[in-house]
Amino acid sequence: MTIVIGFEGSANKIGVGIIKDGVVLSNPRRTYITPPGQGFLPSDTAKHHRACVLDVTSDALELAGIKPEEIDCIAYTKGMKIKPGVT
Repeated sequence: MTIVIGFEGSANKIGVGIIKDGVVLSNPRRTYITPPGQGFLPSDTAKHHRACVLDVTSDALELAGIKPEEIDCIAYTKGMKIKPGVT
């Protein structure tokens, strides 16, 4: 029975999901909300994610009933770097 913890923080949300044998056990997240009419600044979004990631991780583990030592694999989102001239 493989247990995977996944971290997602590619946009205005930071989320941590835990899956066991293909079944989602938990998936809490926090959303960074800007004032109306303003877009997301990467530095502000990153600050939000850093401030929330430990709490969201604790929530995910608690909701799933999983201890950190039971996790078999870690997954995460990773941004893409696009080379100039490549679409």
